[in-house]
Amino acid sequence: MSAADTPRETAIHQSANRPNLLLGGDRELALVMVMISGGLAFSLASWWGIGLAVALWVGSMAALQRMGKADPLLRPVYLRHIRYAAYYPAKSGLHAQNAETPRNWR
Repeated sequence: MSAADTPRETAIHQSANRPNLLLGGDRELALVMVMISGGLAFSLASWWGIGLAVALWVGSMAALQRMGKADPLLRPVYLRHIRYAAYYPAKSGLHAQNAETPRNWR
């Protein structure tokens, strides 16, 4: 077997293949929760409001870390899932008429 017959191998660095997490949770959701908690702390401007904001942030980060440990791509997969329609009618061409959808399929 010559060098031309062997399959080509390319090294992919591990950091290029890891999900983008912040503090163990999804990056975008973690940053949104920081902004919501900070806004809550500054808008209430009292000690109990700051305590409530910290409790919200700690609780949300715990939930996001559990989500990230279970499946780091949970949020993007869910967002793609909700864009799909429940039913795609079969049709023969691009401009063909759709068949009537059965009522119990909606």
